[in-house]
Amino acid sequence: MACRISELVLDCADPDRLAAFWSEVLGYVELGREDDGSIAIGPPDAGPRPTLVLSPSSDPRTGKLPLHIDVNATDRDQDAELERLLALGARPADVGQTGTESWHVLADPEGNEFCLLRTRLQPL
Repeated sequence: MACRISELVLDCADPDRLAAFWSEVLGYVELGREDDGSIAIGPPDAGPRPTLVLSPSSDPRTGKLPLHIDVNATDRDQDAELERLLALGARPADVGQTGTESWHVLADPEGNEFCLLRTRLQPL
């Protein structure tokens, strides 16, 4: 028996803004809201992918995140997906990469780093 990642929780200043951003990035929908202002988003078909919980926090973030999300396009090449993510509000981030990497380091609207990998994955 083993565990499976069911949720990823991201503290943020504006859960509504990040829920909207990550829903567009991942093709997720809002699954629910908690009394504390947290918003859960996940796959529309309740598939095996983990949900993402955007939890309100006023604690300032310092430094690079010790854990980040990697994403892969499913219906276009990396360059086209990069354009789409930038149009949604992502921006390039510098975490010390050399420029020869096969991935792009980006930041969501609150500055949380994530990577767009080159390989196109099959949709679930």
